[in-house]
Amino acid sequence: MPAPVNRKNLEQQLAMAKKSSREAALTGAKAAVAATIVSAIPTLASVRMSPWATANINPAGQALIISTVAGMAYFIAADKKILLLARKHSYENAPEHLKDTSYQGTGRLHPSFFRP
Repeated sequence: MPAPVNRKNLEQQLAMAKKSSREAALTGAKAAVAATIVSAIPTLASVRMSPWATANINPAGQALIISTVAGMAYFIAADKKILLLARKHSYENAPEHLKDTSYQGTGRLHPSFFRP
């Protein structure tokens, strides 16, 4: 049975949402920092060692490569964290009969559409 809608429950849900968004932003920032370091090293090294990269990737291109990787890492990590927290919170607020995820079976080996 869903919780009744009142001010206390709404404030509790708002606080949980703020906490979740803070956690997701922090996770995304950590991933962006790691991705920046991981992508900057080979990008900058290749420009200094490879004649092709030196001729074709200017400093703006290098910055674009590094910042694109960092931005993608931020949004992917933050999105994964938001989905993880949403699943966790929806499971916590679910009715008891939906929390039982064990398979009880029907005594048959296969469902009827898999019968040989």
